[in-house]
Amino acid sequence: MAETWHRDEYEISTDPSRLNIDLIHDFLSNNSYWAAGRARDVVERSIENSLPFGIYKGSVQIGFARVVTDYATFAWVADLFVLAEHRERGLSKWLMEVIIAHPQLQGFRRWVLSTKDAHGLYERFGFMKLHRPERWMERPDPNMRESPDYWQ
Repeated sequence: MAETWHRDEYEISTDPSRLNIDLIHDFLSNNSYWAAGRARDVVERSIENSLPFGIYKGSVQIGFARVVTDYATFAWVADLFVLAEHRERGLSKWLMEVIIAHPQLQGFRRWVLSTKDAHGLYERFGFMKLHRPERWMERPDPNMRESPDYWQ
């Protein structure tokens, strides 16, 4: 069941039917450092298999994030953005407040995310550097069509 939160002229909703997939795809593929070149079908599948959060001003989407989770032990915050013309209004902080407090996202043993430039934002919500990075591994797909900056 979709939920909504309101603050001033803005709204956050988990209703996937409201998402502007064109906007999300364009931002991720063309304007983000972490998902450069991401194909539209990949964006669509990523949303279908996550809990999505859209930020809206009226009926116009102006931001997004998604949480990848098993709803039991683990959550990964991914693809969070606010369009440039709506930044500096506390919307990213509000979005993180909503995500962290969401009733379906409680009691996890671990939350993770990756960021190049927003450490200060996420530290406010208890995120820190990996406690034991030597235990973490990753496997990039050798056929990946995206070009995120961290593989360069």
